[in-house]
Parts: sequence; C-alpha cells; structure tokens
Amino acid sequence: MHRPPDSEMMGAVDRTRHRHAGLLLAAPALLGLSVFVAVPFALAIGLAFTNLRLGSPLPLEFVGIEQFRRIFGEPSFIRALLNNVLFVVLVVPLQTLLALGLALLLHRNLRGRVWFRTLFFLPVVFPLSLVAVVWVLIYAPGPNGMLNGFLQLVTLHAWQPRDFLHDPLFALPAIMLTSIWQGAGFQMVILLAGLQAIPQELYEAAAMDGAGPGRRLRHVTLPQLRNTLIFTVLVTTILAFRLFDQVQIMTQGGPRNASTTVMFEAVQAAFNRQQVALGAAMSVVLFVVVLLVSWLQQRLARQSREVT
Repeated sequence: MHRPPDSEMMGAVDRTRHRHAGLLLAAPALLGLSVFVAVPFALAIGLAFTNLRLGSPLPLEFVGIEQFRRIFGEPSFIRALLNNVLFVVLVVPLQTLLALGLALLLHRNLRGRVWFRTLFFLPVVFPLSLVAVVWVLIYAPGPNGMLNGFLQLVTLHAWQPRDFLHDPLFALPAIMLTSIWQGAGFQMVILLAGLQAIPQELYEAAAMDGAGPGRRLRHVTLPQLRNTLIFTVLVTTILAFRLFDQVQIMTQGGPRNASTTVMFEAVQAAFNRQQVALGAAMSVVLFVVVLLVSWLQQRLARQSREVT
C-alpha cells in the first residue's frame, strides 16, 4: 500500500492548522456580521412581505409584494430615491476630486505636511451629529449667519441673506456641502496610501522620457491609482446612499421633501408612522441598489486588472 511521503503529510497538517487558525481569527468578525448585518437584513426581507404595524390589532399576514407596490406609488419615496441618486452623482465625484487634490498636495515634501494631514482628517474623527450641528450654525438665516455674512462681505452686500436649510432650492446642496467637507479627509487618507505605494522608478523613467508634471499625472499616477480610486468611489457611494444623520439633524427631510432620502423615509415609516413592513421594504430596495453598485465596482476592478 502506497503511503505519502512524510513531507506531504506534514504539509497537509500545516495547511489544516492554518485553515483552522484563519477561521478562529475570523470568527469574531463573522459573528458580528451575522448578528448585526445578516440576521437583521433577513428579518427585514421577511417583514417586507407582511402587513406588520406597531400597535395594530390586525394579525400578521403575508401580503406578497404589496409593500413594494405601495412605496413605488408614494411620491415621497420617489422623491427620496431621486434625491439619493442626485446626492451620489454630485457628491461622490466632487468629494473624490477634492480628496485626490489634497492627497497629491500632501504627498509632496511640504513643510508641516503632517499637521496638514491631521487637520484635513479631523472632520472624519468628529461625530457626524456634531458636524451637522456646527453646519446648522454656519447656515443660520439672516445677516448674522456665518455663511450669509461671508457672502454679503465678498459681494459688497449684493447677496440677500437666505434661510438655506428651509429653502427648497438650497436645502439639499447645503447637506451636500456638509458631507463633502466631512468625508473628503477619509478619501484623502486612502488615496495618499495609494500614492505612497507607487514605485518612484516610474516617475523617474517618465521624467527621463521628457514627461512633465501633467503627463506624469495622466500616464503614471492615475493608472497606478485606478484600483484605489475604484475602491474609494465604491465606499463613498455606499455611504452616500446611507445618508440619514445630516438630513435628520439639519432639515428633518424638508422643506417639502426637498432633502428627504430613502433612509430617512424608511425610519419615518417604521418608527414615526409605525409602518414597520413599509420601512422594511424601503430598506430592502436600498440594499438592492447598493448591491448593484458593488457588483458594478467589482466588474470595473476586474476589467482594470485585465487591462493591466
């Protein structure tokens, strides 16, 4: 009977030990994902096909896709979904460009760049509720408001003070500006790490070929940052679709649903109007949208690896 060599047996034992060690190390994270993500989402899917309402005397019944039919028939939900899409379309590229510019600037050998990195990253560390309250004070109406006063100063009093957070035209852009300011530092750190991983030899070779700063940025930096940029855009997009805190604190979804979002509508339906099943259906729709965005990112990342 043929017996495998001792080296093969030892290799199999080592691989088994490494697999068990890996599972043991990943167990806390897997347990957290199961308890706080997988189980709640499975519960939300189940509730989305029922008629559950808090405090309702009606028995729990299976209603099929009735809740999804209801939410797509509600103008407030359609407005919330469009606001989310508009928020993502504007905030993600602007925030990414700002973060890329900051990363390129702070990647250079500037005096005090460590302090500048800390300064630009500070808004990420602050609680989002605190950031929202600070920007509510900045957007204060009347000539005594910080932003209104600044705009009056730079326009030589041609600017008429506005109530930004209660104006349907400015409510959502005000939240966008707050989000860009608060989140750009997070993207900056990721892109800065990507810049530091680019081999210096590529820049030296490009310089020897006569490439200037613009051509080095276009033909060396951006291609080398492709996967980092895709990852950054994906994370920022997911966070943008989860927009809730700024809306709740700064505008409460108003005025006239001008700044409402899907997360805000889901929370309002589940807890304020006690329509738990309806809020669960909204959450499921939001999850499907985020899942599609993640799938698209994976396709883009795979194509970039094939090209390189």
